Amino acid sequence: MDRPAPSTRAPSLTRLAAVLRQFPRGLLLSATMLGGMLCALGPRDAHADAPPDGPRRSMPIHAPKSQPQSPANFSGTVSNTDPMTFQADHVAYDSRNGIATWTGNVQLWQNDQIMRADKVVYDRNTGVASARGNVAMVEPDGTVLFTEYAELSNGMRDGIMTRMYARMEDNARMAANGMRRTGAKVNDLTRVVYTACEICARHPERAPFWQLRAYDATHDLQHKRLEFRDAFVDFFGVPIFYLPAFSMTDPSVRRQSGFLTPGFTPHDRYLGTYVTIPYYWVIDRQSDVTLQGLFSTRTGPELTANYRRYFSNARLNLTGGIAYDTHRDIDYTNTFGQNVESADNHGMQGYIFANGQVSINRTWRAGANIRWASSPNFMRDYRVSGYGQDTLNSNIYLEGFGTGSYSRIDAEGYQGMNQGIIHNQDLPWVLPRYTYSYFGQPDALGGRFSLDTTDFYVYRENGTSDQRGQLSLNWDRPFHNSLGQIWNLTLHVESAIHRATELNQQPNYARTTRAQVEGQVLPTVGLKMNWPFLRSFNHNTGTQILEPIVQFLAAPNTGNSTSRNIPNEDSLSYEFTDSTLFALNRYAGTDRLDGGLRANVGLHNNWTWNGHQIDVLIGESFQEHVDHNRIPYSGLGHHLSDVVMGTHMVPNQFFDFDGKMRLDPYGGKVDFADALGSAGFRHFRVTGGYLFEPVTPYYYYAQRPYDTAAPDIYYKPISELTVGAASNWDNWHIAAYLRRSLSRKESVAVGGDAGYQNDCFGLDVMYLKQYTTIGGQQSNSTVMFSLTFKTIGTFGING
Repeated sequence: MDRPAPSTRAPSLTRLAAVLRQFPRGLLLSATMLGGMLCALGPRDAHADAPPDGPRRSMPIHAPKSQPQSPANFSGTVSNTDPMTFQADHVAYDSRNGIATWTGNVQLWQNDQIMRADKVVYDRNTGVASARGNVAMVEPDGTVLFTEYAELSNGMRDGIMTRMYARMEDNARMAANGMRRTGAKVNDLTRVVYTACEICARHPERAPFWQLRAYDATHDLQHKRLEFRDAFVDFFGVPIFYLPAFSMTDPSVRRQSGFLTPGFTPHDRYLGTYVTIPYYWVIDRQSDVTLQGLFSTRTGPELTANYRRYFSNARLNLTGGIAYDTHRDIDYTNTFGQNVESADNHGMQGYIFANGQVSINRTWRAGANIRWASSPNFMRDYRVSGYGQDTLNSNIYLEGFGTGSYSRIDAEGYQGMNQGIIHNQDLPWVLPRYTYSYFGQPDALGGRFSLDTTDFYVYRENGTSDQRGQLSLNWDRPFHNSLGQIWNLTLHVESAIHRATELNQQPNYARTTRAQVEGQVLPTVGLKMNWPFLRSFNHNTGTQILEPIVQFLAAPNTGNSTSRNIPNEDSLSYEFTDSTLFALNRYAGTDRLDGGLRANVGLHNNWTWNGHQIDVLIGESFQEHVDHNRIPYSGLGHHLSDVVMGTHMVPNQFFDFDGKMRLDPYGGKVDFADALGSAGFRHFRVTGGYLFEPVTPYYYYAQRPYDTAAPDIYYKPISELTVGAASNWDNWHIAAYLRRSLSRKESVAVGGDAGYQNDCFGLDVMYLKQYTTIGGQQSNSTVMFSLTFKTIGTFGING
């Protein structure tokens, strides 16, 4: 937020008291207490009576030697009409010459300016105050100026300083051979040095990591700008490059209108050479706009804008762009080996991303997220954030929060971004969806009741349209016995009613073409037992838990015969791993349900010591009823399921590992594997990841068992390996990674990052090579180079 508007009023008593508390007790006199002897360091009125003689004897006090501190809250004003207050060890006043002399820990403050010096001489005839010895002055913005000699007049609004040193916001420092102040609006400096780096305490004479040296500079106090002329940028005192002129925002400013750092990219596959010129406009305290123009050699220009607005109970963020895209694509082959014709990829293009939220009261709030683009190719060509996703999602919502309850009603729409795979006419409109969840307090029987419902209307231009009403009821009653066994009894009822049309189309592909009204009710009784055994080891510094787990579930059988005419909107994927081994329903939603008589067993083992841990779970499921039409390779194609395993290991600071696996005991093969681990020491670490799945799951083809078979690509396994290494040593860092598809025998991507960063400077060089095709995106390489100077900004080049 920007600073408050300047005030012309004198500081309040509260703020003045806060200032005074920063100084020791002693001789504390105000201008009014001296009977008008001093009037805000202003010039003497020739017609005014001479002031009475001031005190001539010394009045010693014990003053601290530390520098003055800025007030807790600045109003940002410099006034020559407000009273001036001072304190000193000794005070003398020569009434014949009109000269007041203060010596010994002199402190003066007027409004939001504070000055300290060893000696101050004030001449009422000229209105000039001369300060000598360890002079320090606090500016209204918090900047502290240090010098050995200063002359000030006109209420500290005008003056000069020799060999000035300034400590500014955000650890910025500036020094100059001399400074001239005019009207408290402009400081002119000569032989200027500026840096935001720490100065070596042991060797302060050494040059900082980087500094900006200029022949002269202007500090515009009114507009908060620093302008340097004939400047060099030095590293370790060695000049690297020259700037005839350079302008930057004062470090004390957090928001100010002006041009931001431009961007330059020498080469891009779709834009060629291009530059970006951003401008930041502060509208008021609550809102701002960032405008950016993009100009390239291969296609037309683009203009984007980002508007942000904050209210007392709401926020709004709008981002949009418009461009004339002259790039024309040729046809390409998509992920499924199909030829795709590029269309609507040139001419006037644009996008809009908007999100906002308003708090209606302490219980209810409403919001919206809108994301739309004229074409995927436009997003690709101009590097719009969100390209590469399958869809752009938009929604509006109203939600409420209560004690143990949550309610939400929303509407959603989708725009396809993966060309040739996802078509807009196939995507649903959810108009609307209602969700309610309730979790109660323990009842008289010691159990907890919960209720959930998700009801919606889904419309598709090309595909199944569905209206659903759904209700889940659940009651859990935990208890334990003297053997240390922990039991949990679950009573669960899942129910839904559907009305669907065009069930023979995607994503269901049922055999019927008639409108259907179908329902399902599935009661389930579950009993789960955990039996933990605990022991200590490693001289009682570690604990081991060995925990057998058994679960029995009883429910009516489910399968294709009971759900063939029920549309499937939220259960197109099925996951059977260690994390869902004891779940009542292993589908992602409730349109498809797990039923039948089941028994799940598992063995959980955990070792914990000195902040380290090894946790392992292995289990298996037995099902009385087998659904042979389940998604292929689900792990539940037999009465005895695949063996699922999961582990989390952090045995020491040098190694960690997370992994999941599903093993088929009938075929002796792995049906699923997902592993991620790292090893190394403080300054160097290597990482590795592996993913294996026997099919390429894609929601568009996941449920096509009736009239059309899934394409061959669906049954092509995913086998992917990722390796990387990273090193951090003091301020240096370097990292590299490789992602390779073992099933396709080709690399997916390779990249690296190297750089240096300290308290005031950052250097980064990044490289990324993409080998695969995503939508219309062709394989390409990207190089990014950036320099960051603290308080100044970031300068970068992409290629």
